[in-house]
Amino acid sequence: MVFLIIWSSNFQKPMNLTPIYSSQILCLVFLAILFLQSGLDKIFNYKGNLEWLTGHFSKSPLRKLVGLMFPLITLLETAAGLACALGIYFLVVDGSAAIGLLGAQLSAVSIVALFFGQRLAQDYVGAATLTTYFIISIMTIFLMGL
Repeated sequence: MVFLIIWSSNFQKPMNLTPIYSSQILCLVFLAILFLQSGLDKIFNYKGNLEWLTGHFSKSPLRKLVGLMFPLITLLETAAGLACALGIYFLVVDGSAAIGLLGAQLSAVSIVALFFGQRLAQDYVGAATLTTYFIISIMTIFLMGL
């Protein structure tokens, strides 16, 4: 049997790259990329994203709340991405899954919020697309608990 070994940052403690460990890291990488890109895009293109969302929700019950919801979802997505990225670091350095678990939980909450908005905007295709991300988030929550 072949074991791949990753050394922690202090090069004293080798860690076996088991299927669970590698799955935890890969899922956290996926969620970190997803939410950091989405959150940072909302920050750096705030006006453009706000204009698009205002139009997207113009005929929904949420139309008057877009200005309030947009900064909240931006903060939630960015926090999820940062927590997932930090979770990778702490998982590799000292084997702690707590920050990664928090990142996965914030990811799932972000997706539920986005799903709620898509459904109310009657964007059923957009809502369906979020299902895959939600499954990955829930799987990551489960994996971080192992």
